[in-house]
Amino acid sequence: MLDLGYVREHLDAIEQMARNRAVTLDLAKFHEVDAERRQLITAAERLKAERNKASEEIAKRKRAGEDASALMAEMKHVADDIKRDDERIAELDERLREFLLTVPNIPHSSVPVGKSAADNVEVRRWGAPPKFNFKPLPHWEVGERTGILDLPRAAIIAGTRFALYRGLGARLERALANFFLDVHTREHGYTEILPPFIVNTASLVADGKLPKFAGDMFHLEGTDLWLTTTAETELTSLYRGETLDADQFPIKVCAWTACFRSEAGAAGKDTRGIKRQHQFQKVELFKFTRPEQSYDELEKLVGDAEVILQRLGLHYRVMLLCTGDMGFASSKSYDIEVWLPSAGEFMEISSCSNCEAFQARRAGIRYKPRGGKSDFVHTLNGSGLPIGRTWLALVENYQQEDGSIVIPEVLRPYMGADRIPVDDR
Repeated sequence: MLDLGYVREHLDAIEQMARNRAVTLDLAKFHEVDAERRQLITAAERLKAERNKASEEIAKRKRAGEDASALMAEMKHVADDIKRDDERIAELDERLREFLLTVPNIPHSSVPVGKSAADNVEVRRWGAPPKFNFKPLPHWEVGERTGILDLPRAAIIAGTRFALYRGLGARLERALANFFLDVHTREHGYTEILPPFIVNTASLVADGKLPKFAGDMFHLEGTDLWLTTTAETELTSLYRGETLDADQFPIKVCAWTACFRSEAGAAGKDTRGIKRQHQFQKVELFKFTRPEQSYDELEKLVGDAEVILQRLGLHYRVMLLCTGDMGFASSKSYDIEVWLPSAGEFMEISSCSNCEAFQARRAGIRYKPRGGKSDFVHTLNGSGLPIGRTWLALVENYQQEDGSIVIPEVLRPYMGADRIPVDDR
């Protein structure tokens, strides 16, 4: 959430930001509501000052044994006017809050202006695509040949866009999660968190998912609870409403969770395989920082995610997102995209963002520097990594001509195997 005073004083900049982000904001209505609110506050303060002065006069007259009934009757009307104004001010406060909840974050000055993913800027690449002496198959066919992915039975159990992993396929999911967590906690300095997978509305408002993205989530009927779409939500609220010690920063946490998404806006997209699922598992990276260190920490966070792909030997590229392709809460985002041999193209596997104070202001998370006044922290998040999409990339990149899949060396201690053979059932 942006600061009300900032929006009021920089309407031209907010209008330009909305154009750059390709969103529509009714700034004229905002200005109208804000002006009425400020006028009412001024009027109410004047009436309250009049009431206070009259209260002193009434007390003075009573002490002197004089009649104060006329002045008391007049103040009754003033009190009614104050109550009316205060109620209207509260209504306008809520309308302004509702408006501010729909305003996306302001992009950092280094973010390129653009309309879509086509305008994103490639920052770097690592590795090279694997070379095959046969035509590489898509992951769902490789998974079927090895017997490690059973989409038809998943559909019987839950419907489409769900996966059922079998045998070494299930073990590969578990191995990836453990590998990610071990690297991030033992080498990158993150503290592991195991949060609830169900979150309340306040947590989703805090990280920017609500009210804008309600259609992308699963709501538990008759409750204030939702299935989490990403551990970013839980980790944002880890210190909700608290003032943190400035000497703690950066605070680095990570979490493995299941994630649940309705994919309401993805009808017809990626219907084959496991690229876009209603349920998947992910390791999320999250940081709380002082404002002046947040952009250095963003680069480090991207590097932490890249280390995983490098050790798995997967070819990838890093993209700086343009204004039209950024997330709602982000000031600056990088996407990491991994190579898919069957499609001959890159697929997003991680998005790493600096949200500056946008989420902290919603969540009420502050810090107090020594000798200074409290301010909002900056929050950063990134996938480190999604397990299903990494599983998919490994299966495609390490498939063999005989139908088997080679296990990358770093995963072999977790797998207890160096290869997934063709299913001979």
